[in-house]
Amino acid sequence: MARNILDDIVRNKRDELRHRQQTTPLALLETRCRNLPPPRDFEEALRPRASGVRLIAEVKKASPSRGMLAATLDPVAIATTYARHGADVISVLTDEKYFHGHLDLLAAIRAAVSVPLLRKDFTLTEYQLWESRAAGADAILLIVSILEASELRDLLQAAKGVGLAALVECHTAVELETALAVGARIVGINNRDLTTFETRVETTLDLLPRVPPGQIVVSESGFFTGDDVKRVAAAGAHAVLVGEALVTASDVPGKIRELREAMAGGAVDAPAHPARTGGEMGARPERIAGAVDAPSHSARTGGAVDVPSHRARTGGGMGGASRPPHSS
Repeated sequence: MARNILDDIVRNKRDELRHRQQTTPLALLETRCRNLPPPRDFEEALRPRASGVRLIAEVKKASPSRGMLAATLDPVAIATTYARHGADVISVLTDEKYFHGHLDLLAAIRAAVSVPLLRKDFTLTEYQLWESRAAGADAILLIVSILEASELRDLLQAAKGVGLAALVECHTAVELETALAVGARIVGINNRDLTTFETRVETTLDLLPRVPPGQIVVSESGFFTGDDVKRVAAAGAHAVLVGEALVTASDVPGKIRELREAMAGGAVDAPAHPARTGGEMGARPERIAGAVDAPSHSARTGGAVDVPSHRARTGGGMGGASRPPHSS
C-alpha cells in the first residue's frame, strides 16, 4: 500500500456524496431534524473528572489496511455492551467502502443506547452534518489533513448550528496549530500516520504540551492494553478512543474493565500538565437542537461535494495503520 490511502478514501467519499445528495435532498434532512430531541452533551461526557480519563469505545468492523477485523460483529449488540460497561461515548464508523460501516448503523445504535454518539467518517460538506444529526449523532469528526483551514472553520461553525459537537483530529504540530486557530474545543490527536501506516502513542506525548488550557484532548489509536492507556493518561490526555482492541476482544467487558482501571486517576491528577487538569473548560457555545433556522454556511454553497483540492496530507484521519499490533 505505497499510495496514500486517504486520497483514495476522500475521492470515493465525494462520489458517494453526489449520489446521496441526489437520493436524499438536504431539505428533507433538515425536515427530519426539526423535531428531534436535543443532542446529548458530547463535550460534557469527555470533560475531565477526578475518576480519570474518559473512554470513547468504537464500533469498527474493518479497516483499509487490516481488512476485516470482526466479520460477525453485531454493531448494536457491541454498542450496548460498551454502554452497559461504562463507555462515556460510542464512536460509530459509517464509511461503507473502506470500513464496512453504514449510516443506518448509527441510527440503530442511537435507538439502543443513551450515551453520546460520535459519527466517525470523512466529513467534507455541511450535508454530512445534517445526515449525522438526522441519524442520531451528537458529534462528528473533522479531520484537519483533508480540509483547508477555511473549510474546517466553516464546518466547525456549521456543526454548532446543526446541533453537533466536533472532534477535530490532527496528527502533526502544524495540524494542531490549525485546529486551535479555528477554535476547536475538542482536539483529537491521531497516533496513526497514514503516509507511513505507523501508529505511535508517542505522537500524543509529543503534541500534548502544545495544547493550551481549555481544550479537551482525545488520544486516538494504538491502545490495546492498560499500560498503553496509562502513558497518555499520565501525560494529561482527557480521553482515549479505542476500536480494534475492543471489537476483537474475546471478553469485551473484561477489556473495558482493564482499560478503565488504567484510566483511573489519569488526566485530572497529572502533575505535568496542571493547566489541563479537571474543572471547568469554559462556557460552551450554545447549540441548537433542531437547528433548521441556523444561518446558511459557506460549506453548503457552490456545489457542496466538489470541495477544492486539499493541501498535502500528513496523516490524521481514520484509516487503519498496517503496523501490527497497533491500530485502533
